[in-house]
Amino acid sequence: MHSNHLLLEEPIRMASILEPSKASFFPEMTKIVGTLGPRSRSVEVISGCLKAGMSVARFDFSWGDSAYHQETLDNLRTAVKSTKKLCAVMLDTVGAEMQVVNKSEKAISLQQDDNVILTPDKGQEASSQVLPINFDGLAKAVKKGDTIFVGQYLFTGSETTSVWLEVDKVNGNDVDCKIKNSATLAGALFTLHASQIHIDLPTLTEKDKEKISSWGVANKIDFLSLSYTRHAQDVREAREFLSKLGDLSQTQIFAKIENVEGLTHFDEILQEADGIILSRGNLGIDLPPEKVFLFQKAALYKCNMAGKPAVVTRVVDSMTDNLRPTRAEATDVANAVLDGSDAILLGAETLRGLYPVETISIVGKICAEAEKVFNQDLYFKKTVKYVGEPMTHLESIASSAVRAAIKVKASVIICFTSSGRAARLIAKYRPTMPVLSVVIPRLKTNQLRWSFSGAFEARQSLIVRGLFPMLADPRHPAESTSATNESVLKVALDHGKASGVIKSHDRVVICQKVGDASVVKIIELED
Repeated sequence: MHSNHLLLEEPIRMASILEPSKASFFPEMTKIVGTLGPRSRSVEVISGCLKAGMSVARFDFSWGDSAYHQETLDNLRTAVKSTKKLCAVMLDTVGAEMQVVNKSEKAISLQQDDNVILTPDKGQEASSQVLPINFDGLAKAVKKGDTIFVGQYLFTGSETTSVWLEVDKVNGNDVDCKIKNSATLAGALFTLHASQIHIDLPTLTEKDKEKISSWGVANKIDFLSLSYTRHAQDVREAREFLSKLGDLSQTQIFAKIENVEGLTHFDEILQEADGIILSRGNLGIDLPPEKVFLFQKAALYKCNMAGKPAVVTRVVDSMTDNLRPTRAEATDVANAVLDGSDAILLGAETLRGLYPVETISIVGKICAEAEKVFNQDLYFKKTVKYVGEPMTHLESIASSAVRAAIKVKASVIICFTSSGRAARLIAKYRPTMPVLSVVIPRLKTNQLRWSFSGAFEARQSLIVRGLFPMLADPRHPAESTSATNESVLKVALDHGKASGVIKSHDRVVICQKVGDASVVKIIELED
């Protein structure tokens, strides 16, 4: 792959670094996904998260039952109503995850150079000598010298609750390991990760399917995060499963790349999935540390060119316990934005961290600063070159709208769309101004009843960099007389003015369909 790192816009004035960050209604173009859990499930804290900039809430089914997550989601809905901030819902599957089961929840102390046995016999009590695991086939998958990592669920890497093991010998179904570092395992659930080894567990487990078809269907989830995606077939099977679940046929599938196997099949997975989550925690175990940055840059570039949202995880681990990120973490967030990330996903930081709202707020501020120096000009040229000629009709309209908006210094691009596709294509060219995507509901029928589509499409743009959705009144069709379009446009402009992104005498670029033609026009506001 040729050089694809976007250089900063040149030159940066040192004085500008010291200018205070300006607050605005659209604080950052990069989106923030927050994982809701013990520390972030009250209406009050969730409202704080939404105000701080969270636009997607992630529900992680690796722990907690459906009733627990339902209560959290009901609180989220209350918070959305009171803050008037839209938020999408993501269900994260367990997938092929190996876990250590510690029923007693007593702390387990492991000493360097001692041995510990991993056994599939779940009847055994977890102790310093024996760790029961949820997978029968580990002994068949590993050999002497292999590396195994055991850490607190959503380990942050900074705690002393994670341990490296080296396989010493295999006895029947048991794996005897040498402990490489002293650690104390605390809590009920630990993740177990075997480096670069194929684990013969299904990507979508029976338990996952049950949760999706009950909780997922009842709550019309917007996104399914498919843990441990290793092949394109995993995504196809998940899509096939969702297609039979009514409304969930509209749910977008985000493939979570967590190991070398997923990385090897990245291109095919990207073709099938609606978006990608780079699970850097597990990847950081599977890959040598010096290779992680390279994979991030290559993967984000590919997602950007395909016009599919890319989400980066594990950025400010230390904020789980601290009010400020480390220098390395702050730089890492900014680099994720410069590398082309659409969204930043927070895990332990919001799930069980002490400062969920502050974390979202700080990550948002770092993203906003990085966006100011993002070299849009270079990125635009590269994307146009990658797409090549002849461009499709939609691609050409989208790139023209962005070029026009930049040339006339428009404060916003307004795009009328019913499927959300046109708005996503505009966002693919990374305009420097927000894209207001006005989703016009479509009337559809399933022979039994009529209903309006549009809510899914609106919420699904909440994970795309620079896209801000607005659901129009269904009485305004997307492709109709100029009179109705004018009234929808007025609503969109009023929304922009109220949020402070459009001021009098500003220029606005509008992208809409008139009959069969797509039109890009520039308007200048009078007052």
